[in-house]
Amino acid sequence: MGKFLLSEYRLKDLEPAGVFRFFEEICSIPHGSGNTEKISNYLVSFAEERRLAYRQDESGNVVIFKDASAGFETSAPVILQGHMDMVCVKRPSVVHDFEKDGLDLSVDNGMLHASGTTLGGDDGIAVAYGLALLDDDSIPHPPLEVLFTVDEEIGLLGAAAFDTSVLKGRRLINLDSEEEGILWIACAGGLHIRSELALHKTSAKGVPVTVVIDGLLGGHSGGEIHKNRASANALMGRVLYSLEKDRSFGLYEIHGGEKDNAIPKDCTAKMLVMPEDLPAVMEICEKLEKDLRNEYTGSDEGISIHAEAGETAEAVEMEVLDPTSQEKVIFFLRNFPFGVQKMSGTIDGLVETSLNLGILSMDTDQLVSICSIRSSVGSAKKDLAEKIGYLTEFLGGEYFIEGEYPAWEYRKDSPLRDTMFKVFCEEYGKEPQILAIHAGLECGLFYEKIPGLDCVSIGPDMKDIHTSEEQLDIASARRTWEYLLKVLQALK
Repeated sequence: MGKFLLSEYRLKDLEPAGVFRFFEEICSIPHGSGNTEKISNYLVSFAEERRLAYRQDESGNVVIFKDASAGFETSAPVILQGHMDMVCVKRPSVVHDFEKDGLDLSVDNGMLHASGTTLGGDDGIAVAYGLALLDDDSIPHPPLEVLFTVDEEIGLLGAAAFDTSVLKGRRLINLDSEEEGILWIACAGGLHIRSELALHKTSAKGVPVTVVIDGLLGGHSGGEIHKNRASANALMGRVLYSLEKDRSFGLYEIHGGEKDNAIPKDCTAKMLVMPEDLPAVMEICEKLEKDLRNEYTGSDEGISIHAEAGETAEAVEMEVLDPTSQEKVIFFLRNFPFGVQKMSGTIDGLVETSLNLGILSMDTDQLVSICSIRSSVGSAKKDLAEKIGYLTEFLGGEYFIEGEYPAWEYRKDSPLRDTMFKVFCEEYGKEPQILAIHAGLECGLFYEKIPGLDCVSIGPDMKDIHTSEEQLDIASARRTWEYLLKVLQALK
């Protein structure tokens, strides 16, 4: 582990010191989804240096075991769990290679963030909590099984591959939530759909024009899908449809969004336009920008739609989509559903079913889209997937379902929840909220794999996760740590 140790810590003055020391070390190691080998090996080195038993599987998941402290020898084991991968998003102007570069951390007004990129507080704070707990022999606790999974953000892949037979615990505290004061006790299931539409090109003449939609807030496609934030990919369908009704053009490039579980903040389309139509194209985009800012007043009113012609106003000849292929693209985007599809009929304020078209791209011969579907009702999840499949096949395309994971169902009898509720009241002087969440958590997979598992999910306050504006509330992280320690003391 020595090669990962930092020579200087920016967060050394933050409390709890052990938690933020490990958090900073984690942030120095690239650990985006699909790029977790280094951080997985870092965790193994951590365990070996402390002579703690561990298991690292072929996927890179790591579980580290620690014996009970004095007085807890007869206590049942407790599983602490979080994921080691992060969503990698940066501002367009920021130069950062998530495959190689660590994060540039800074503190502002009690909030921790990374300069121009995601922070990875989701779920780096869980990893930091786990390591700080394993590192400190003065903390009283039952036997611990601290599980760090890989590739949660791209379909809970690590949890799906993990062999739970190595775990003895039947009480699991998941540390992958982003709102202090809530005990999460159920979550939605989900899946990802990749749609591919075959496209054909033809030669055309015109002035190259780039249409950019940006300025959107984005956000987590589960936790923030109900906040009436716009999707740049969905808006681009509206822009292209509006242009097509009024003027002819030839589309030759489109791309938007970076992650299927992040609401897309920007989308770019490139097209050929006749020189005489340039003023009308600019005017249509300006009007749409005004209309959309009005429609999203109070929720996402910073929407920008900007059309810009190339360096020359003279027509050039190049390949664009033929009319049929272009119509397919516009029809697909115009009719692809987005956002909340149904609210729960049994839990007030809970989103039951939603959909997010997170990634959109066009290569030489096809349009590729990747969306995330979430639902706490299995049949509704299946129905929405079939709807997307039907739309794709209607246009002559193919679709593939990937990364499906189950819902975590509410457990009426939960001693773990009862204990955590009691400790919260004692620590905070008030009752916690007990809620279900629309975002997917790995608890669903573990609940399905481990008979009789009792789960609760907690976490400190974070803002704008899965975006370049992600922030972690430092004081909340400290309080959540102290609460976690009190819970462990109570779990005899």
